Amino acid sequence: MTHDVRRAGSPSGAHVDAAAEAAATGRGAKGPDELRRQIERTRHQLGDTVEELAGKMDVKGRARARAEELRDRAGAMSVQMRSSAAHAGEAGKRHRKPMIITGAAVAAVVGAVMVRRHRC
Repeated sequence: MTHDVRRAGSPSGAHVDAAAEAAATGRGAKGPDELRRQIERTRHQLGDTVEELAGKMDVKGRARARAEELRDRAGAMSVQMRSSAAHAGEAGKRHRKPMIITGAAVAAVVGAVMVRRHRC
């Protein structure tokens, strides 16, 4: 029995006998049931490969998926920023008096420097 598959390593591209091919690869079926299982497994693998290739060729689908991923990431960042801002606001409320004193001191120093430069 021969089949139309040509061995890739064969320089002449001659047809290869099925038994010789099985012996060369070491995966020959030991019976019709095993052969059917191998065929079914190969079909599943081929189907998976075709599905992966179709997914890679779907540029619009991949772009949509990437856009959705970026939207999700932006949403997560927004939540994180809001949480950080709320935390900073709470910290500001707790330390309001020291912050007012510090701000007043900075303003006084800046005012003194400006008055001094203006006089000179």
